[in-house]
Amino acid sequence: MPSSVPVIDLRPWFGPHEPGRAEAARAAVAAEVDAALQSVGFFLIIGHGVPDDLRASVRAQARAFFALPAGAKQRYAVTVGGRGWLPPGVEANGYAEGTQTPPDLKESFAVGADQPTGDPEVDGYWFQPNVYPAEVPGLEPAVVGYLARMRALADELLVLCAAGLGLEPDFFTRHTGHATHTMNVNWYPPMAVAGAPEPGQFRIGPHTDFGTVTILDREPGRGGLQVWTEQDGWEDAPYVPGAFTINTGDLLARWSGGRWKSNRHRVLPPQAEAPDEDLVSLVYFYEADHDAVIESLQPPIGRPNDFAPVVSAQFLKERLDAITIG
Repeated sequence: MPSSVPVIDLRPWFGPHEPGRAEAARAAVAAEVDAALQSVGFFLIIGHGVPDDLRASVRAQARAFFALPAGAKQRYAVTVGGRGWLPPGVEANGYAEGTQTPPDLKESFAVGADQPTGDPEVDGYWFQPNVYPAEVPGLEPAVVGYLARMRALADELLVLCAAGLGLEPDFFTRHTGHATHTMNVNWYPPMAVAGAPEPGQFRIGPHTDFGTVTILDREPGRGGLQVWTEQDGWEDAPYVPGAFTINTGDLLARWSGGRWKSNRHRVLPPQAEAPDEDLVSLVYFYEADHDAVIESLQPPIGRPNDFAPVVSAQFLKERLDAITIG
């Protein structure tokens, strides 16, 4: 069965272009993105220009960290919103939907925006210094390089989204000059480590993302990503080697006036037929400036709505608190 999630080639967006063809080529890509975000809220991108070896390096260094003894990892332990190791049992994404699910079957290493604003209260949550394990010295340079590429790609995606709406190129990015952003390197351990899942337990429970765009680099597996569709319910997300999976978060969906979907998705638990499966995902969550006031687009671009303006940081913090256990 064909997937509801399309694959979009960005090469026509970036060029080079034949004389007189640049505008039409870029508009065609932007129209594909707009259609995908209206229909399912997800799409895959190829032709994005991010080297495979950069992603492979982050994944290899992260695996070295997750393989450390629990006592070594404990020195870097934090909870949701912190920078460092999120151990098993601290997060349940299903809580965001009001579903009391068991904790997600994963471990994460979390990093994010670390350029302070000078306001201690803001910086203490949104721009904390990143913490890297001394035991895996290669992790920091790999992650720092990857974050720079993700930030640039996320801004380019927002320019592409603006083009899809026929708006000026910086309609979204004028609010991302000092954006908050985080990346979770998620380790989904095999059953030998995680144990058999409890009823209703997932590697990541059903949820929507919270920010503007999410950029996911994933490995294929039996216990992998599923996306909700109105037609068929839960559907396995397609996998294309080298592609990123992109989806809209709640903030961007609201910004679009409900035109675009922030769609539900989940990561299945480890499956009995693949008990040794062990996956690592790189999940980059882009947001906006912490103090950006987001006003929802109205018709004819947005859908009819009465969304009140929201401040980005307040909007996001409520959702992060909801998925925190304890």
